Amino acid sequence: MDLCLPGSAAVRGPGAVSGLEQGSLALECRYDPGWETYMKWWCRGAAWHYCEILVKTSGSEPEVKNDRVSIRNHQKDRTFTVTMEELRLDNSDTYWCGIERVGIDLGAQVTVNIYPGASMCVCGWVSAGPVLSWCPVISCHRGEGLWGCA
Repeated sequence: MDLCLPGSAAVRGPGAVSGLEQGSLALECRYDPGWETYMKWWCRGAAWHYCEILVKTSGSEPEVKNDRVSIRNHQKDRTFTVTMEELRLDNSDTYWCGIERVGIDLGAQVTVNIYPGASMCVCGWVSAGPVLSWCPVISCHRGEGLWGCA
């Protein structure tokens, strides 16, 4: 990757995204006409010119996956989607969605925030089985024959 120009108007990201620990998140970056067949990338690090590229497209549309991160270019819509899976708290950082080109790459900064995951508790029963809900707490308890969230 050559010297890069952050904040280029040719590629735009969501600015900031959030996810829960152990979950996944997907974000979409948009780009201007004319960049459809160029390689798209996703890198991590606050310093643009030193960020680590985690995954890069081949310039075409098939999804490319590297470890827990994937990227897919959608040429017709002029977007590319980045998916991060099995999120960890230490995934919170500054990232960049970018387009590789001769000379100066194009990119947009994205702040990723990962928060502690929620516990899934059985919070009641219906005739067909338990009612599940996501609880913003750690523990579940049983009382009066029902499970609840604490």
